[in-house]
Amino acid sequence: MGKSTGVRRAGVSIVAMGLLSGVAACGSGGSGSSAEGSGGDRATDKGGSVLSPVAALLSAEKSTDRADSAKVESTTTMGSVMSMTADGSLGWGDGITGTLTITYTGGSMADTMRQMGTTSMEARYLPDAYYARMGDAFAEQAGGKHWIRYPYDALEDLGGGSGAYLKDQMQNTTPNQSVKLLLASGDVRRVGEEKVRGEDTTHYSGKVAVADLATRNSNLSESQLADLKKQLEQAGVTTETVDIWVNDDDLLVKKIEKGETANGQYTQTAYYSDYGTEVSVEAPPAGDTADFSELLRKQSSTG
Repeated sequence: MGKSTGVRRAGVSIVAMGLLSGVAACGSGGSGSSAEGSGGDRATDKGGSVLSPVAALLSAEKSTDRADSAKVESTTTMGSVMSMTADGSLGWGDGITGTLTITYTGGSMADTMRQMGTTSMEARYLPDAYYARMGDAFAEQAGGKHWIRYPYDALEDLGGGSGAYLKDQMQNTTPNQSVKLLLASGDVRRVGEEKVRGEDTTHYSGKVAVADLATRNSNLSESQLADLKKQLEQAGVTTETVDIWVNDDDLLVKKIEKGETANGQYTQTAYYSDYGTEVSVEAPPAGDTADFSELLRKQSSTG
């Protein structure tokens, strides 16, 4: 494999991982929710009425969905493969839009990025595609183009059912999906009152069966779901623990998701603030953008 092919291939792989971890992991739910099961303590609303954890989370899910946008800070660790941070603003009023700065801070992915001359990339999310700006080393081997464009319709090419699931998530995922994860779990409980960055919040926790969640909360076909479940099992992913913190305005302000994979434990912590913030994003210049499918074809032609 020549240097040109190696750099292009590394770039495609890194952007795919960043796409998955930067946003899709911000809430691995889908387009529906289930309000079965509760347990744990009971919360009270502002008028003193008693609310079950499920009722409180239903209110939080609706409020967070209506907010349309927020500033996001997250850290993600996936075994020895990578650790990364993401920082920026996202909107979800009409598909996912926004800009994040993704920085690889450790693991083999960070080592690969360093070889490409940078450990950070800018990610732009538009309703129909995801864009990632790579470093100069990548551009030198990609016809001078710094940006990679991933049309969501092409994401299924990333790998069978998991690619189809990723496409579904990229078009449906918003911060309130973490709330939906708990509503779908049948295992949600109220932990108690806690401070998050000086703000009063209520902490909820639960455990989610990943494959079962995909069945409940996704628009995938039966064959895609069967393929996804097989890949999840091969990766060793069976359950995920979700913790969320909701403020007095029924808005999600923090979430932690933890799970196990064949590559080790993964954890993502995200903070949400400034709900309703203005989000402005546009596609990078076409002349400086290489299409994901085009890069895959080049890889295939060089073996």
